[in-house]
Amino acid sequence: MRTLVLLAIVGLAAQLVDGSLGMAYGVTSTTLLLAIGTNPAAASATVHLAEIGTTLASGVSHWKFGNVDWKVVAKIGIPGAVGAFLGATVLSSLSTEVAAPVMALILLALGLYVFIRFTTFGLPTGRLGKPLRKRFLGPLGLVAGFVDATGGGGWGPVGTPAILASGRLEPRKTIGSIDTSEFLIAVAASLGFLVGLGSEGINYSWAAALLIGGVIAAPIAAWLVRHIPPRVLGSAVGGLIILTNTRSLIRSDWIDQADNPIRFLVYGVIVAAWIAAVAYSLNEHRKAPYDIHNDPQKAREVVKAEVQTDPV
Repeated sequence: MRTLVLLAIVGLAAQLVDGSLGMAYGVTSTTLLLAIGTNPAAASATVHLAEIGTTLASGVSHWKFGNVDWKVVAKIGIPGAVGAFLGATVLSSLSTEVAAPVMALILLALGLYVFIRFTTFGLPTGRLGKPLRKRFLGPLGLVAGFVDATGGGGWGPVGTPAILASGRLEPRKTIGSIDTSEFLIAVAASLGFLVGLGSEGINYSWAAALLIGGVIAAPIAAWLVRHIPPRVLGSAVGGLIILTNTRSLIRSDWIDQADNPIRFLVYGVIVAAWIAAVAYSLNEHRKAPYDIHNDPQKAREVVKAEVQTDPV
């Protein structure tokens, strides 16, 4: 019973982060299951089974708060489901020892871009509103879905920074669309695991506990992402991406510094820079509450009203 309560709390916390920042539910939950001795395939299968419910609840919540671009959901979600099914069926024979650090480097580069761009300039508005093309979202979804199924998480860490870096979709809709489309990935991955594993190794009570915690957190996270300023949210997301993927690189075979105390100094520097960046972004938002980088829609409304009242 104690384990189930702990898993429910983990599910709640993981969904709160995932629904607010567009990533981390699968990574957080899978990490816990692996830590208590679950094999990778069963851990990923259990988490994806829970995600069918959490992503559905999250998607409905984001939709009600106006955080979803349905065209993006369709363009990235369908190829993502294909990738997730393939990833789930080959997980038992796939080695990610080489792929993981390569992906971490790519994500780290994207995270640095998002972190610097949002902290320094706010929301990228030059291309905001321009449609995201299928030729970009299709391959992105395929890769993200495959990584998500084979790694127990990765849909958000791959998809969210790539779309944010494009500058074409504001952060809250990026996060809402990624979270909503993840329902398709969870269903496809679960089907893939059923084909590859059957029902062996999947702990349904653990999946239910993760699900309950996630469903409770989903509407709270959807409300949060709508009210957090895009500039602050971008800095927060960028910092999370940098920290997560730096840790992956340090623990990879490329560097293998998992037991080196210096890694804590590296983490400390990143966290300090992350906190400073979020504080700076929040301060800039307060100084210019209607700046187009912080709230482009409100800025356009204010400018339009000023022009109508004072045409000169």
